[in-house]
Amino acid sequence: MLKTIIIGSCMSVQGILEKTLPDGRICVRVGSRIFTGLPVSSTA
Repeated sequence: MLKTIIIGSCMSVQGILEKTLPDGRICVRVGSRIFTGLPVSSTA
């Protein structure tokens, strides 16, 4: 599943969902790298 996260104040990353952490952050994979950040809330 493709997810978008916010890293810091102005950088966003989109990648494959790897795992959800207990504090609400999620990890996404982009190529061989894994990034951790807060998920972007979806809008309808």
